[in-house]
Amino acid sequence: MSGARRGVLEVLGAAALFGTTGTAASFAPASASAQAIGAARLVIGGAGLLFVLPTLGGSRRGAIGLWRSRWGVGAGVMTALYQLAFFAGVERAGVALATLVTIGSGPVLVGLLSLSLLGERPTGGWWLATAVAVGGLLLLGFDGADRPTVDLLGMLLALVSGLGYAAYTVAAKRLLNDGHAPPEVMAAAFGLGGALMLPLLLLGGIAWLASLEGALVALWLGLATTTVAYVLFGRGLRELPAGPAATLVLAEPLVATALGVLLLGERLGPAGWMGAMAITLGLGLQGVVSVRALRGERQNVVEGAVG
Repeated sequence: MSGARRGVLEVLGAAALFGTTGTAASFAPASASAQAIGAARLVIGGAGLLFVLPTLGGSRRGAIGLWRSRWGVGAGVMTALYQLAFFAGVERAGVALATLVTIGSGPVLVGLLSLSLLGERPTGGWWLATAVAVGGLLLLGFDGADRPTVDLLGMLLALVSGLGYAAYTVAAKRLLNDGHAPPEVMAAAFGLGGALMLPLLLLGGIAWLASLEGALVALWLGLATTTVAYVLFGRGLRELPAGPAATLVLAEPLVATALGVLLLGERLGPAGWMGAMAITLGLGLQGVVSVRALRGERQNVVEGAVG
């Protein structure tokens, strides 16, 4: 399997795990606030990444050493920022709109930041695939819903969350481009982000973690949707440009919707089904575009070396 194809599958695997977050959080005790759940996810996930790092061929010293670089600090701070801003946005604007703005803005912001900071120029295929997938996300987000009352501050917080996610992705890609191993980059970012979120977790109350439901939810969110998911994301990001990787992560709401239908009894209307199909089409197109683009780049490198 080529590196590009493997990278696409790894990012899609990460997105599938990300997509379980909302369903898993719905099983948390009622006493657990959204901010406490988000903080627990990052604290446990960051600690998990640092714990398993040696088994992934990485070094804890190497990961912690990245905290001395501006890109390493930036990646860590941005992981905490997008968690905080997202859950604050959810409280004011609601889950549907906050998620729509955060996830929908992410790929476009990643594309713009990667152009200005990494010199990665988005291709026409990337713009098309992203437009199709984001259009599907809009259909999915507003399927059968009444026109929402827009909370401008909540929408702004969700946009800040999308910007934080984009900045984290670009910072992580820069570290990978500099030759750092994906597990070390992910452990550095989420280890620092978890440390920054620990006070919020303690202030928000941890009694809910003592229950079986609370412990299972926190462990799944931390270890599966963060530790395992970001190991996969880091490996995929090593193979793919930042923009295409961010577009592939739009599989997250598709998985979340499927779980809602299958496990929580939610239903989709015609717009929702059309949105799901559009997202699938956009993801497939992005995968094909990414694989072909990287094959073309590597062929050019080979021809240049031969010439």
